[in-house]
Amino acid sequence: MADRQFEEGTTLDRFLMDTLADHPGATGTFVNLCQSVALAGKMISARVNRAGLAGMLGETGEVNIQGEFVQKLDDYANETFKAALVHRGHTCMVVSEEEEEPVLIEERWHSGRYVVTVDPLDGSSNIDCNATIGTIFGVFRRRSSEGGPAGLPDVLRSGRDLIAAGYIVYGSGTLLVLGSEAGVHGFTLDPTIGEFFLSHPNIRIPDGKIYSCNEAYALRWPPGIGRFLRSAKERGFRARYIGSLVADFHRNMLKGGVFLYPADTHAPQGKLRLLYEGFPLAYLAERAGGAATDGTSPILDRVPAELHERTPLIIGGRALVEEVTASMRADSV
Repeated sequence: MADRQFEEGTTLDRFLMDTLADHPGATGTFVNLCQSVALAGKMISARVNRAGLAGMLGETGEVNIQGEFVQKLDDYANETFKAALVHRGHTCMVVSEEEEEPVLIEERWHSGRYVVTVDPLDGSSNIDCNATIGTIFGVFRRRSSEGGPAGLPDVLRSGRDLIAAGYIVYGSGTLLVLGSEAGVHGFTLDPTIGEFFLSHPNIRIPDGKIYSCNEAYALRWPPGIGRFLRSAKERGFRARYIGSLVADFHRNMLKGGVFLYPADTHAPQGKLRLLYEGFPLAYLAERAGGAATDGTSPILDRVPAELHERTPLIIGGRALVEEVTASMRADSV
């Protein structure tokens, strides 16, 4: 499946229907789910592009479960994704960064077969300065019987249980990257007709010499991270850091590199969220030939104990991730 070739310019809908044809007996429910995600992405993209004119810049005055001030666009993106996922009968539960508890689909809308985890708007601190932001999402197939209410066991599970993941980048253009057993593919939104077209088929992380991290925190990090960075600089690596996880990861997916957000003395459990940041991006990295670790074990091997569990994250090209983790292991020798 992952080796299948798709032509650039194929619409997202055509791509989804072609991959559906490879699964005899499939009902099309997953296709409907992906179409709902794409619809939410189009709506958020439109609002991001006119945020200043629409009065969407700035904070709402509220604080979310993460202890972060909620931006107006955060709130809009969260409500948009919930609305898009509720009404088609494919989703049983939505777990969002912005919600303390899971959002269970009401019985009248039918409780479907998939659980969606989502960071509706990653990089919120970049909103008011017009820098790149994005959405990250992951998809599990539920464990409990379809039709009834879902429960925490449907989402508190190994990252290896993901069946799909993706992200949407809102930058100079809007790009949806979708990963599944069909591989990792990127679709660019043509805003004039409101359709995503395949622009980056069969993405594979290339060899590269880029590192992405906030070196202002370097004194808090394990010594092994410092050794890797010194070695990288000696070998002519370039530093590229936006401060938006989805944007930094996307650049390294296309150009090759490694993103580092290790545990530190102020956040020994890490800062990024496992379910809707770590898991989806780790899934995509592995599907694209890369790797992701928390510094000790592969991210996808983790099993979260709670919805908003945090994690360190080292992700990107496989060789670079292995080099960083080898340097960190030397700290305990």
